[in-house]
Amino acid sequence: MMLRKPSHRTAAVLAAVAGLTVALAATVRAADDATGNPMQAQIDHGKSTYASKCSHCHGPNLMNSGTITPDLRAIPDDKTRFITTVKNGKNNKMPPWGDILNDEEIGSLWAFISSRRKP
Repeated sequence: MMLRKPSHRTAAVLAAVAGLTVALAATVRAADDATGNPMQAQIDHGKSTYASKCSHCHGPNLMNSGTITPDLRAIPDDKTRFITTVKNGKNNKMPPWGDILNDEEIGSLWAFISSRRKP
């Protein structure tokens, strides 16, 4: 069996694939924080979602004095309850967000808020 030397075109395609692979790996690493922690990337995404969707009622620091909204730093460590509340609303005071936020965004919100909880 005789092996043929790859053509210039084949070599160019292989080089392009290798370059794209390196670029993709760099992009995945950039999605994590500078230390390579994917949880921190999720917390950061949740922080951004919170700022744009939640802070107007719940306050910029997870609490809004003088309103009916709870101090989110003191919510129970109950992810299922949190997700249900966000999706369905609560007591006709908090509107449902299930049609506005997808599961990934709600999960990122949980990651952010639970990272800021008071023990």
